[in-house]
Amino acid sequence: MKVALYLRNIADADKPSLQQLTNALQARGIDAVTVSEGDTVDSFDYLFSIGGDGTLLSSVQFVRSSNPANFPPVLGINFGHLGFLTTVGRENLDGMVDDLLAGRFSLEKRTLLQVETGDDAPHYALNEVFVHRSEGSSLLRTVVYVDGLYVATYAGDGVIVATPTGSTAYSLSCGGPILTPDSGCFVITPIGAHTLTLRPIIVPDTARLSLLTSAGNTSDTITLGMDSRRSTIAPGDGVTLARAPFSISLIRMNTQNFFSAIRDKLMWGTEVRP
Repeated sequence: MKVALYLRNIADADKPSLQQLTNALQARGIDAVTVSEGDTVDSFDYLFSIGGDGTLLSSVQFVRSSNPANFPPVLGINFGHLGFLTTVGRENLDGMVDDLLAGRFSLEKRTLLQVETGDDAPHYALNEVFVHRSEGSSLLRTVVYVDGLYVATYAGDGVIVATPTGSTAYSLSCGGPILTPDSGCFVITPIGAHTLTLRPIIVPDTARLSLLTSAGNTSDTITLGMDSRRSTIAPGDGVTLARAPFSISLIRMNTQNFFSAIRDKLMWGTEVRP
């Protein structure tokens, strides 16, 4: 077995846990190789994302440099804080490796957004894509189309288009609903809408979405966010979004499922039967 280890910034306090993980893999004859931006991961059986949710989101970059059909399942190991996407912590790394070898886990297929902005190649996002007004700009107008049908013009700070995976992230903080990973939907969530009746709306993930932005001044720049990555677009530039023609798999250990994860992370409490 060959495992790719992807990590960004590891604090000194986390280095013993990282060494423990490396030792556990080596002791079981697993070949572990650290990868970084620009590397390909096609030849690995698994990709370990070590850190927090931000690290796991940035691991999507490897899709660009690999054959999507050969993109390995991703296991998120939480060295961060909340960790919606990461499924195991540092508490029992040896046990986690044993469970992996024994096949005591499941794979969750996760939808990606394919983002086209007019440049050479499409981009991919696991959580969400959003447009946001620039600093100092008072208003951003975003015209939203779904399969060519006009939905609304969202006036406010911006608009989020989230996958089910991203429904528990930025969209949730702006009042969007929680979607289960297999729901087959996207959610369009306004950011700071100036019209109170503009609410989040759920659309099928078979739809093709178009966002057309305009700002108060033509000199304003608009932030385009794709997960943890940021770039800028100009007023009038369009962004086209669709479900990517492939998905990625996240590893969920058998001690956990989606609902147990959100109960734990959102502190909904333990089961109480009537």
